Amino acid sequence: MRRVLLLVAVLAVAAGAATVAYQVIRDRDYRALLARGDAALRSDQTFPAVEAYSGAVALRPDAMLPRLRRGEAYQRRGDLDAAVRDFRDAAALDAAATRPREELGDVLYQLQRYQRATEAYETALALDDRLTRVDYKLAIARYRAGDARGAITALARPIQGPDATAEMHYLLGLAFRDTGRADDAQRSFEKAVVLSPGLIAAREELADLYTGQTRRADVLDQLQVLAGLDRNRVERQVVVALAQARAGHTEPAIVTLGTALERTPDDPRIYQALGQIWLQDAEARNDRLALNKALEALERAGSGTNVNSETLTLFGRALLRDGRLDRAEQALQLATTRYPVDPMSFSYYAVAAERQKHFDAARQALIDLAALQGDDDQVAERAAKIASLSMRLNDPASAARWLQRAVDAAGPAGADPKLLKSLADARLKAGLKSSDAAASGR
Repeated sequence: MRRVLLLVAVLAVAAGAATVAYQVIRDRDYRALLARGDAALRSDQTFPAVEAYSGAVALRPDAMLPRLRRGEAYQRRGDLDAAVRDFRDAAALDAAATRPREELGDVLYQLQRYQRATEAYETALALDDRLTRVDYKLAIARYRAGDARGAITALARPIQGPDATAEMHYLLGLAFRDTGRADDAQRSFEKAVVLSPGLIAAREELADLYTGQTRRADVLDQLQVLAGLDRNRVERQVVVALAQARAGHTEPAIVTLGTALERTPDDPRIYQALGQIWLQDAEARNDRLALNKALEALERAGSGTNVNSETLTLFGRALLRDGRLDRAEQALQLATTRYPVDPMSFSYYAVAAERQKHFDAARQALIDLAALQGDDDQVAERAAKIASLSMRLNDPASAARWLQRAVDAAGPAGADPKLLKSLADARLKAGLKSSDAAASGR
C-alpha cells in the first residue's frame, strides 16, 4: 500500500512539474510570438505580424493584447472589417481597457460608420473621462454623423484645457456655424488661426463669414494670407485679385494676376480674371484702353476648345460694349449652351439679339432666364421686357400674359400705372386678334 501511495505521489509531482513546464514553455512561446509580431509591425510587415499575433491568440485565447495588436495590424493593412472584429473581441476580454474601444472607434470612423464610432468613443470615456483626445474624436464623429450640437457638447471640456488645439477650435467653429451661431463660429475660427496661422480651412471659413458681413477689408486680408499659404494654386491668386478689384483696388489686382502669370503662363483662368477686371474698369470709367485690354485678355481666355459659359459671357459683354454685335451675339448664344451655364449669359444674349432685331431669340433668352431664375427680385422687370418683345413680334396675347406676371410680381401697391396701361392695351389688341393669338400658341 505504501508503495502504491508513493507511486501516486511521484506521478502527481511529475504531472505537476509537466504542467508547470508546459505553462512556462507556452508563456515563452506566447511572448516570443508577441515580440515577433511587434517587430514585424514596426517594419510595416503586416502579413507576418498578423500571423505571429494569430499564433499568440491560439496560445492564449483569453488574452486581450494579441487581439488588440492583430487588430492594429489589420488596420494598418487596410482590412478594416477584420480590425473591427479583433477590437471588439479585445474590448469584450477586458472590461476595463479603454484602448481597444478607442481604436474600435477609429476604425469605425474610417469605415464612415460615424454613429457606431461615437458609441465606441463614449464607452471609452465612460471608463476614463480624462481622455481629452477621445473627447475630440467623439466630437468629430458626432459632427460627421450630423449631430453638430453633440459635437459642441463633446468639445466643451477639451476646448477649455491647456492642450486645446487649433483643430479643436476649427471643429467647434463648424459646429457653431451649422447651428446658426455665427458670432460664436467667428470667434472659434479666429482662435484657430491665432493658434495655427497656416490653418487654411479656418481662414476660408473666416473669409466666408466676413463676406456675409460685407467686411471687405477683412475678407481681403484672409484671401491674401490664403494666397500666400497656397501659392501654387492659381485659384487663390484669382480670388484675391477679384476681391481687390471689388474693393476698388484695380491696379493691385492686376499686379496680383501678373505675378500669377509669371508662375503659370497662359493659364485661361488668369486671363479670364484679367478680362473681368479690365471690363469692370471700362464700364465704370467708360475707358477705351481698359476695354481693349479686356478684349485681348478674354480672347486669350476663350481660345481653347472647352471655354466655359462665364468666360464666353464676359467676352460677349466686352464685344457688345465695343459695338461688335454679330460676334457678341454668337459668343453669348454659345454661352447659354455651356454647362454650368452663367445665368447672365441669357440676359446679355437677349440684349445682343434685340440690337440685331432678332426679337424672337431675345424673347426666348429671357423666357429661359425666367425659368432658370424663378421668383427673384427681377421678375417684374424681366416679365415686362418679355412683354415688350412680344408686342414687337405682334404677339399681344403673350404680351398680356407676361404683363400680368409683371403686375402680379409688383403687387397691388407697386404696379406702375404705365404697366397697367400697357396690360390694358395688350389685352385689347389680343381681343382684336384672338385668332392670331390662339394660332401662335405663346
